[in-house]
Amino acid sequence: MGLTRKSWFLLAVLMVFGLPGAQSWAGPEIQQWTTDNGARVLFVEAPGLPMLDIRVVFDAGSARDGDSAGLASLTSGLLADGAADWNADQIADRLEAVGAELDTGSLRDMAWVSLRTLTDRQAYERSVETMRAVLVSPTFETDDLERNRKGMLTAVRIGEQKPGTVASKAFHRAVFGDHPYATPPGGTRESLESISRDQVVAFYKQHYVAENGVVAIVGALDRQQAERLAQEVVGDLPRGVKASPLQPVSELKQARRIQTQFPSSQSHILMGQPGLYRGDPDYFELYVGNHILGGGGLVSLLNEEVRENRGLSYSVYSYFSPMRRSGPFVMGAQTQNAKADEALKVMGDTLMQFIEQGPTEEQLTAARQNITGGFPLRISSNSKIVEYLSMIGFYQLPLDYLDAFTGRIDAVTVKGIHDAFLRRVHPDRFVTVVVGNGQASGE
Repeated sequence: MGLTRKSWFLLAVLMVFGLPGAQSWAGPEIQQWTTDNGARVLFVEAPGLPMLDIRVVFDAGSARDGDSAGLASLTSGLLADGAADWNADQIADRLEAVGAELDTGSLRDMAWVSLRTLTDRQAYERSVETMRAVLVSPTFETDDLERNRKGMLTAVRIGEQKPGTVASKAFHRAVFGDHPYATPPGGTRESLESISRDQVVAFYKQHYVAENGVVAIVGALDRQQAERLAQEVVGDLPRGVKASPLQPVSELKQARRIQTQFPSSQSHILMGQPGLYRGDPDYFELYVGNHILGGGGLVSLLNEEVRENRGLSYSVYSYFSPMRRSGPFVMGAQTQNAKADEALKVMGDTLMQFIEQGPTEEQLTAARQNITGGFPLRISSNSKIVEYLSMIGFYQLPLDYLDAFTGRIDAVTVKGIHDAFLRRVHPDRFVTVVVGNGQASGE
């Protein structure tokens, strides 16, 4: 009798982390090198399954849009719509025939092309050849561009009918001001209408270059095979230059409330400020502290105070979103329109009490156990590991990041959390956005 899907999953976890009950575990060994044309490569050998995951990331997210919001997303979306001699359907057919999956995407910091395939010869050769073409020889056909433009415009119009999307865009505009992180990654009606094919081609040529990229590889390959793979996939990219450093994110100087009237039964609340950057020295203290405050789901303080004790919101949360520069710290909730002010007050009071008093030892112990206990499952597959590898490479984090993660969590103290929140979180300067059927105050 063959193994069930659950059995395969448990076997994969054991292969990566060893037997349950071990006092410690070693993260995957990360090897690194640079291709001849300047791309950094991070590689983890994973011989247990005949699979390959490869992810190539570029500093080509919406922070590089300039005055053309949506340019990075449009460029990324076009890569797999036509490359070399193949159109989108032919690319999809080539991959489907060998059971491979190719994905493209972009965020504020980065854009990526990723591939998952079997390592048998036919699947490997066809899928890698296809990925190489998508990276090196995209065609950016006019018909494809117009179809993608239409799809993005539709998404913008749909977003205008969603209070959560309206709130998120207003929040980022207010928190980041003239910083590129304020730019909506999906663009605006005006910007999308004006983007030309020449702009897309120029953006691709500037940003999809080896020096601006990181290659992450996880799979059943040895080092020599992985080196050949990286060279095959990105070796024909021009060397180019790294994208210029982003300007720092400015701290907020005063509190600001934006109330937008919207025909919805509930108000969407977002409040916060600039928070952390990748590699921030306060990362672990703020990460663990936020887990206690609002990132731990049903056991968080915000959930207890806002949902359980007062029934003001079904969902309430907080999170830090670290990026190359300081990403946002966000507290959010949805509540009845008439309860918005009460929910805001309870959220604010809960945060202030946490800043002033810090967590208890019991709360910290529970948070540590929850985070470290769940961490192995977060890197329990090749596809999850390759995402971590690309993050480590892109943000130039230490190669022992995964190995050291649980130790860094266990080292966090009550005093460390208290000090970090006192220094870094400033409710008196928060941006607060409320979108719902209330009194509109505009921006």
